[in-house]
Amino acid sequence: MTYRRTIAIEFCHCDPAGIVFYPRYAEMVNHMVENFFLEEVGHGFGSMMAAGQGMPTVRLEIDFRKPSRLGDRLEWTLEVEHLGRTSARFRVTAEDRLEARSTVVWMARNFTPSPWPDDIRRVLEAHQG
Repeated sequence: MTYRRTIAIEFCHCDPAGIVFYPRYAEMVNHMVENFFLEEVGHGFGSMMAAGQGMPTVRLEIDFRKPSRLGDRLEWTLEVEHLGRTSARFRVTAEDRLEARSTVVWMARNFTPSPWPDDIRRVLEAHQG
């Protein structure tokens, strides 16, 4: 199962030439992961933080394929590419513009990698590609 979301390219994403400034793509990748957890997994980052849990990104790779311009509306997709005991790697794409891989690790209260809670693991497994 693939998670989908449309993101409009706004002025704040662009450099003076009117194309997306590449670090903004990293923010959009994180936006996809954060909203996936809120909308599909049912564990928003705010509630994770309040519970003393977290899911930091430990690796991020992005291949830039084609520029995006102010006013574009991009269809983004996210799928779980790999699910480990304590980590997950997401494949995130924005049409023909970029392909990213974001690896996160589940952290419990003691800030050490911990196994995924069963309810989260079930949803992640359902989204594996």
